Amino acid sequence: MAHEPAHHSSTESVASAEAHAAAGEVHEHPTWATYKWVALILTVITIVEVWVYYIPAFVASRLFVPALLTMSTVKFVIVVLFYMHLKYDHLSAAVCASPAPPTACV
Repeated sequence: MAHEPAHHSSTESVASAEAHAAAGEVHEHPTWATYKWVALILTVITIVEVWVYYIPAFVASRLFVPALLTMSTVKFVIVVLFYMHLKYDHLSAAVCASPAPPTACV
């Protein structure tokens, strides 16, 4: 798998990486810098969600629920793509993980 336990020797890790490459399963993992940016973006979106809740005129408007749903959807997609590594998988895996009808994965 892409996440090998740390106790494997480097020879086993290289062999595993070569096996994955032969199967076409190799992809680069995001760096810590990428994860920090993703975390920052998720934090900013959450702050905006909470902030708009405290604006009475916005809460009373017809845009309140769609705005929150949009921000939540963006956060969901970011988490799925980066933390579940679906950004690096085939499109069919991403479709199966999405809130699509179950027949989309057949």
